[in-house]
Amino acid sequence: MMDVLIYGLINGVILALIASGFSLCYSVSRLANFAHGALYILAGLTAWTILQPLHLSYPLAFLGSLVLTALIGLAVYEFMVIRIRGMEASEIILTFALSLVIIELLRYLGFVGPRFTLPAIATGKLDVLGVPVDYHRIAIIAVGAALTASLWLFTHHTKAGLALRAIAQDDQVAMMLGIDSDLTAALGLSLGSALAALAALTVLPLGAITVESGYGALILAIAVAIIGGLGSVTGSFLAAMVLGYAIVLASKLIGPQYQMVVSLAAIVIILIIRPSGLLGKQKELEERV
Repeated sequence: MMDVLIYGLINGVILALIASGFSLCYSVSRLANFAHGALYILAGLTAWTILQPLHLSYPLAFLGSLVLTALIGLAVYEFMVIRIRGMEASEIILTFALSLVIIELLRYLGFVGPRFTLPAIATGKLDVLGVPVDYHRIAIIAVGAALTASLWLFTHHTKAGLALRAIAQDDQVAMMLGIDSDLTAALGLSLGSALAALAALTVLPLGAITVESGYGALILAIAVAIIGGLGSVTGSFLAAMVLGYAIVLASKLIGPQYQMVVSLAAIVIILIIRPSGLLGKQKELEERV
């Protein structure tokens, strides 16, 4: 039972990292970035390219992957999304189409097979309450805690962060106060893309990098966002913990092949019971009918 408690926490932090960029982007600009999973994989393969064929250092690979992914997110908004801003269906179709282009382009360039891996942050194991846990998973918890604290400080104590919160709360009032909505939304998408890269560089060393896992990362991010409540970053973190423990329990009781089934089932159940999510502020179904 202790292993479920410990690995449920680790799995929850992993899900929180994967979903952080998607949730932040939606909470700021109401843009559901369906290219999130593709950017996640692109960041991991970018780091691999810098490390292996180019034989450069790990810090340079880490920084280069973060910066490139953030710039791609910025370019996606400035050259694509800005033209259909506010048209939710078109935004979803556009970003999902971009996701398909990125993933299939990576496949065409030959990024398939088990040889694409990233080094662990730290090697070795440690016994935690009698449960062996490798140092890399402990580092994942540390990264998750540092990211949570950094995002809180950024959104509460910086001018750009306060602008993001203002746009998220009421974009019309924020624009009346002189905040540039498009510039802030571009920053949100760029930051969300960088968070997708951070998640990739932290989580992908646990296994081989496959282009198909981009779809899995997108599904998990959507599941966490919906369960927590679209637009609620705090709700997303809570949902990641709940879903993390649910997946670990399902893997232990009925088999690891049902992990994705649990995620999709959780989306359906939450939408039926509480359409706005755990901490969402959208109107409930009975209020809309």
